Amino acid sequence: MHQTIQTATLAKATDRKPASIRTAVWRNGHFCGIKPIKLPNGRLLWPADAVERLTAGEVA
Repeated sequence: MHQTIQTATLAKATDRKPASIRTAVWRNGHFCGIKPIKLPNGRLLWPADAVERLTAGEVA
């Protein structure tokens, strides 16, 4: 399985609140072009490589 990070970690990396990220996924199905992996318990996991590209200023 690919490396993934949790929503809280993504929030810190992008200087956003976790609730804002979850709202973006609820409204648009993605956050800044990154689609999360949805777990059966409702949590979201994010592909680490896509998050690294986003925080480096590249387009996801």
